[in-house]
Amino acid sequence: MRDVVILGSTGSIGTQALEVIDERRDQFRVVGLAAGGGNIPLLAEQILDHRPAVVAVSKPTAVQDLQLALYAEAKRRGWNAGETTLPVIWAGPEAATRLAGEPCDVVLNGITGAAGLGATLATLRAGTTLALANKESLVIGGRLVTEAAAEGQIVAVDSEHSAIAQCLRAGRRDEVRRVIVTASGGPFRGWTREQMADVTPEQASNHPTWNMGRVITINSATLVNKALEVLEAALLYDLDLDDIEPVVHPQSVVHSMVEFHDGSTMAQCSPPDMKLPIALGLTWPDRLADAAYPCDWTKATQWTFEPLDHADFPAITLAKQAGRAGGTAPAVFNAANEACVDAFCEGRIGFLDIVDTIGAVLAEHLTGDQVSGADIGSRLIGPDRVTVDDVLAADRWARDRAEELTRSES
Repeated sequence: MRDVVILGSTGSIGTQALEVIDERRDQFRVVGLAAGGGNIPLLAEQILDHRPAVVAVSKPTAVQDLQLALYAEAKRRGWNAGETTLPVIWAGPEAATRLAGEPCDVVLNGITGAAGLGATLATLRAGTTLALANKESLVIGGRLVTEAAAEGQIVAVDSEHSAIAQCLRAGRRDEVRRVIVTASGGPFRGWTREQMADVTPEQASNHPTWNMGRVITINSATLVNKALEVLEAALLYDLDLDDIEPVVHPQSVVHSMVEFHDGSTMAQCSPPDMKLPIALGLTWPDRLADAAYPCDWTKATQWTFEPLDHADFPAITLAKQAGRAGGTAPAVFNAANEACVDAFCEGRIGFLDIVDTIGAVLAEHLTGDQVSGADIGSRLIGPDRVTVDDVLAADRWARDRAEELTRSES
């Protein structure tokens, strides 16, 4: 029996993780749930389904709403008064981080964005296995995260990085020549910049393969998500950025590949279903039987691969620039993107402006040539001197600077 804490329980990863657990109550016990508080009815259902001892909500005002929703859901199920014990509810921006440090076997961090950094570090400090779906916390934390982790403590939940881990089992680390990370290409695969000039948020939210949250879906359209995954792969598996090659694979069946120095390439293949890497995250290094459907080899199919167009989709080039600089630079890349996605969804900037603005903010940070150069967080701090406070300051500065630029464009 593994005791599990799920952070971001009402999001895409969290809900699928609970589905995996729900079918295997004899193997897993949910002892804690954390959510932002934006979907209280769903959180109430999850609590009554899984009976966690502790629930964390980042929105303090959501506590009373959650209590009322729990009573309403219990009544809807026909339960009598006193039939269930309400969990302890922690509220506030640090509630999920506090929960991540509680005793358990696995913490699945499915929080979206930089907000997951505190929970990632708390999990590692507690010595708990971290099933990491929150790639941003690793990317912005960099060495602060990798140096806090014991060997094997971080288990990747992203399908690409789970695939890499599986493929690496085929040989020794010194036999690896490079890693190939696949990308679906998003909804605008093959489009030129001119064609993407008038893309709407609705179009960018229509991913051809995966069903994900708003930010990750739009990040997939700009290829920022793939850019973050390249940085994540370098940190997780101690790879040089030049040894990570993104390739477009529209079918999303081959999730990543590892090429060895003898010329052989190992690929991990499965239909696009996040339940497989989620299950591996919960049980690694063991596999969970029937976690997802396998490929159907009785049907004719075709898998295609094509090079990525870095000219029209420059996000990965920018991310590698940030990754080579290290320190606070990846935090600036990520924070500027999150602010720009909000601006795009609000209609203040166009689709192409997302990555263009990221590039402008990153360039200011790297060169020190900022309009607001005296601001805390505006200047690059290298990887050898960076602290958590430096990362958070850079995150705040980049959001503010991107906000300034996007408002000036609207």
